[in-house]
Amino acid sequence: MNKKLIAKILGIVLCIEALCLLPPLGVAVFTRGTDTRAFLLSVAACLVCGLPLRRLCPQNRRLQTRDGYIAVALCWVVLSLFGALPYALSGCCGYVDALFETVSGFTTTGASIFASPSSLPRGILFWRALTQWMGGMGVLVLVLALLPKLGEGSVNLMRAESPGPIASKLLPRTNDTAKMLYGIYTALTVVQTLALRVVGMPWFDAVTTSLTTISTGGFSVRDASIAYYHSSAINWIIVIFMFVSSVNFTLLFLMATRRWREAIKSDELRVYVGIVFGSSALIALDLVLKTGRTVGSAIEHAAFQVTTLISTTGFCTEDFDLWPQLSRLVLIVVMFVGGCAGSTAGGIKVSRIVLLFKGFKRDLRRILHTREVRPLTLDGHRVEEGTISSVSLFFFAYIVILFFSALIVSIDELDFTSAFTASLTSISNVGPGFSLVGPTCNFSFLSPLSKLTLAFTMLLGRLEIMPLLVLFLPSVWRKK
Repeated sequence: MNKKLIAKILGIVLCIEALCLLPPLGVAVFTRGTDTRAFLLSVAACLVCGLPLRRLCPQNRRLQTRDGYIAVALCWVVLSLFGALPYALSGCCGYVDALFETVSGFTTTGASIFASPSSLPRGILFWRALTQWMGGMGVLVLVLALLPKLGEGSVNLMRAESPGPIASKLLPRTNDTAKMLYGIYTALTVVQTLALRVVGMPWFDAVTTSLTTISTGGFSVRDASIAYYHSSAINWIIVIFMFVSSVNFTLLFLMATRRWREAIKSDELRVYVGIVFGSSALIALDLVLKTGRTVGSAIEHAAFQVTTLISTTGFCTEDFDLWPQLSRLVLIVVMFVGGCAGSTAGGIKVSRIVLLFKGFKRDLRRILHTREVRPLTLDGHRVEEGTISSVSLFFFAYIVILFFSALIVSIDELDFTSAFTASLTSISNVGPGFSLVGPTCNFSFLSPLSKLTLAFTMLLGRLEIMPLLVLFLPSVWRKK
């Protein structure tokens, strides 16, 4: 293990976190908030710990696959530990609650311990939104975009942090790929901010909402989330950008370079569009028949809630926990599915669902045709058996962690729905669940044990489980 290079990367990440703390510090100073001192101390803490590590000069600048996984896992843990300082030092909450909120931000989960976010200082509100924007595309991807070169094999950092079963470079150089990804990411954020401002949303709300929409995070500066604005125009703008952000950024790159035919051929995209439209239509029909609401209202709110949950954003326009049972069940299913691989969304990912179904169909055919050899394909390309095996392993680990996390949370005497959906929303990085952790509730009532368990589950979900679990293997820390 290349310890010095990993330590250097940690130092770089802490210095970047210090830089990212400056905008909310500026907001705190401008608004004369009580959180100014907290941000100053947090910046100082990041620099004091980060600069000495940043100056290390490792002899070997080669990043192996193992080093990439370890660096990614440690960076996310360290980022969360230091990112919690502004909440705790400003007196908004205790450190455990601050850590929960910070992990929820960086992992773009959106589960909050604050019952009334609008009462928080503006600097803290901006930091909440910025943590989600930083975590959406990936902190290490940001590092690769900013630095010209970070050792040989730096692509292993991107592979370890990028969501999905298949991770690859879009351009020959890793840092060029990172710059391109962040270019698209930033452009979407700017466009949505302007669109929201045009339809009447205040500037601060438009900026923070865009930061948390493009990252599919879901933190809102309003207590009632998007329902506060009572605007169909705002709802549909957010629906569009949530959907776009949950699509594989490779496809967005192809569209940006006018390679539309290649993008449309994507199996994952076609299945994803089918799930979104089919689920929205089913829920809208259910709402019309069982609640008597108008077709327009049913379509709008069904499309919003399906898109916000399948993209794992977590905004809400109304309390969907009060919807009919069929609608609620459909929403739970889309929380499992999640968005596309290579996007900012969480969940199992549509590409994995496609591969699991294709693998199931192939194995079913083998019962009748034992000698048949039929390789699996995705987007016209053959999928290696190792990838199929890793998808099955991921799905198994996902289910085991989900139920194990729910088991620990149930110690707080929660009902099954609350405990299960709290764990589901954490590992899928969604935000709201059902019952006691529904869209109109928060997670503040949980015990410190449950909060730390769910925070760890969020990190597992965001890092696709394996990078974080690698830290617990004894062989990782041996010299050979």
